[in-house]
Amino acid sequence: MATVVFCPITFNLAEVTRMIEVARALDPAHRAVFMGYESDFAHLIVDAGFEYRACEPAMSDAQREQMMRFDQGKTLRSPLTDELVSARVDVERALIRETDAAAVVIGTNVTSMISARAERVPLFYAVPFALTRPQVAQTRRLGLVRGSGRVAHAADRVATSLLRWAYNRAPLAPRAFARVATANGVPPLKTVVSLLEADHNLLTVMAWELRGYTLPAAYQRVGPIFAHLDAPMPPIVAELAAREEPLVYLGLGSSADREMVLAAASQLGTLPVNVVAPVRHYLRDGDDLPPNVHVTDLLPAHRLGGLVDAAVLHGGQGTVQTACAAGIPFVGMGLQPEQVWNVDQCVRRGNALALSPKQAGTPALAAAVQRLLSDSRIRAAAERVRAEFADEDGAAASARLIEEAVAAP
Repeated sequence: MATVVFCPITFNLAEVTRMIEVARALDPAHRAVFMGYESDFAHLIVDAGFEYRACEPAMSDAQREQMMRFDQGKTLRSPLTDELVSARVDVERALIRETDAAAVVIGTNVTSMISARAERVPLFYAVPFALTRPQVAQTRRLGLVRGSGRVAHAADRVATSLLRWAYNRAPLAPRAFARVATANGVPPLKTVVSLLEADHNLLTVMAWELRGYTLPAAYQRVGPIFAHLDAPMPPIVAELAAREEPLVYLGLGSSADREMVLAAASQLGTLPVNVVAPVRHYLRDGDDLPPNVHVTDLLPAHRLGGLVDAAVLHGGQGTVQTACAAGIPFVGMGLQPEQVWNVDQCVRRGNALALSPKQAGTPALAAAVQRLLSDSRIRAAAERVRAEFADEDGAAASARLIEEAVAAP
């Protein structure tokens, strides 16, 4: 059978778990080989039983912070230099040849846009719909300027037009990608969209997120893909769920920061609730959280349905989809346009409320959580969304498409 190489960004929790789910769904006769550069969540790959190659060069902490800011549109400076991009492309090409890979599957490992094509191996990108080429091209207002009045709507249309031009036409990709691509015999990557579009783009969304949109031939909806961690549920979760007070889940993934954790925890500490918070990876020794906020390591959030009454999330697709599938209403505070889109889609379905990240440390967060706990309409909407998610299996759909490609002559 075939070898499939998986290249997630291994300091991004959602990407790692999304790739694990797709690899699990492949026919066991296929060989799944993972590679990554940073060690943060690589242990989840090993724990899931997959072969993992730890590769170099890894990014420094400063480079990773800069990369996060670049991804979130907060800076035009990228840590992706000629030396880093070239070295990674060389490593990836060597691994593809060594394993005789028949396909490469990525999250946002953008150097694979060069390495897979240089090796003439089909490239699959499991990706949310937000900020893809069809979404940017066909969305009148992308929500870049928040607000409900005429002025805000007009400003958002202008901002959307500017982003659309910059995204599709402006040479904003780090220059290393044009130079290294040319050196590897691949057409130069110059625009933002060229870094975010593979041969096969697998949209990890619900059908209702695509209503009114037309997808190009290289795009297919596969459905939600989110983590099903094998880790045991911490005993504290059952203990808190059995108490009289409501139980709230604070899930901020891997793209938030310590300040947001502390701010949200301070507001949840003002409520007559208990909180389970898998945010230990953000905290420092000496951080003082309210006594009703119980910090844990990562936990199997897909099993929280029936235990948790509400959630506070950062808006990453993995955390949002996990809450949806578990029937948990949530407050979402998107940190960048893709996360804002994820939250807004659920606000329209009625199972979520949206706040800005700046409101994490304000009474607005406490008020939103109280509304989730008291509004029967939001809870009913969450149950409807849960039923819709029950019929979806994005990992299996992705695996079928990959297997069809590798079986083709």
